[in-house]
Amino acid sequence: MDEFTPQEIEAARKLFAGPCDFMLGVAALSQLPDAAFPEVAFAGRSNVGKSSLVNALTNRKTLAKTSATPGRTQQLNYFNLGGALYMVDMPGYGYAKVSKTQVAEWTQLIYDYLRGRPTLRCVFILIDSRHGLKESDLELMKMLDETAVSYRIVLTKADKVKDQDLAKIKQAIIVTLKSHAAAYPDILATSAEKGLGIPELRAVIASYT
Repeated sequence: MDEFTPQEIEAARKLFAGPCDFMLGVAALSQLPDAAFPEVAFAGRSNVGKSSLVNALTNRKTLAKTSATPGRTQQLNYFNLGGALYMVDMPGYGYAKVSKTQVAEWTQLIYDYLRGRPTLRCVFILIDSRHGLKESDLELMKMLDETAVSYRIVLTKADKVKDQDLAKIKQAIIVTLKSHAAAYPDILATSAEKGLGIPELRAVIASYT
């Protein structure tokens, strides 16, 4: 479990309270910005709450567009966090209601990005606390293991489940992580709506700057 001092938590809060601007949406590797800063990426199934989490981290309501329609994020959306770090909101995977051709294009873009971005420090895989790991999550984890990209599991919507159920989900995932070489061994539960785990996740992200 990550342990952060009050000073580290406060420094992270200040970082996220400062400028955080949408830069560009990347639909092809040729559009990637210069690798000027370290970057972290957020991945997860469609409608897992990625955009809501990005908004909660930055304490903004509309930085990342949220939608009840799965698959709304259709490219790599880059955000510049205070000139210190890039945050990348990746296309959701899973049950997005789009053509198979489009899904294949997104999958290829994600794989090429994960495999070839030298400044990518960590991928945060977001998992809905109510559902736990799905097959598509495990496929992404395998891809990250193969490309030797470090990743961490972040549970979303933790306020939607009972404490004992949340504990069971966390323990089951931790057991699974033991067989995944690139995975961080612990997980963080968050709620964008209630603010649960947000200061700690900010501190984790800030540690990559």
